[in-house]
Amino acid sequence: MLPGPGDPPLRVLFCGINPGLVSAATGHHFARPGNRFWPALHGGGFTPHQLRPDQQGELRALGIGLTNLAPRPTARADQLDTDELRAGGERLRELCSRLRPRWLAVVGITAYRTAFAEPRAAIGEQAREIGETRIWALPNPSGLNAHWPLPALADEFARLRAAVEAS
Repeated sequence: MLPGPGDPPLRVLFCGINPGLVSAATGHHFARPGNRFWPALHGGGFTPHQLRPDQQGELRALGIGLTNLAPRPTARADQLDTDELRAGGERLRELCSRLRPRWLAVVGITAYRTAFAEPRAAIGEQAREIGETRIWALPNPSGLNAHWPLPALADEFARLRAAVEAS
């Protein structure tokens, strides 16, 4: 879900790893029940109320876009191979060069490390930029990432929001 004509400038382009099977079937990002992207996005202050996946179109008016590193749907992100993630990193570079979001937020630190060949990257702002686009790596909001409880996940989204507002 990328901005179209008449949409405000893109403040943040959130990038998931790849569509899960439910997202592929519905056409909505982060659609699997148990995925905590939508609660974390709201808890981090990006939306005035918690959206459902089928309301993703409302993000455009907020200057928020959604995309994925890899287009191939899988049941689990770890079913992607290194080449798919690296190709996704290249596609993101091209997309950011064209759309020029202020921030790219990659949702999944392990996928970010692989896609951008940054094996020591940590959660938070990255030293790398794509043109004028700054990059932030967030934890994966999948319910399978249980060592990041929702309050901590929302706190990370809030740290990104604060950086977005300060830029």
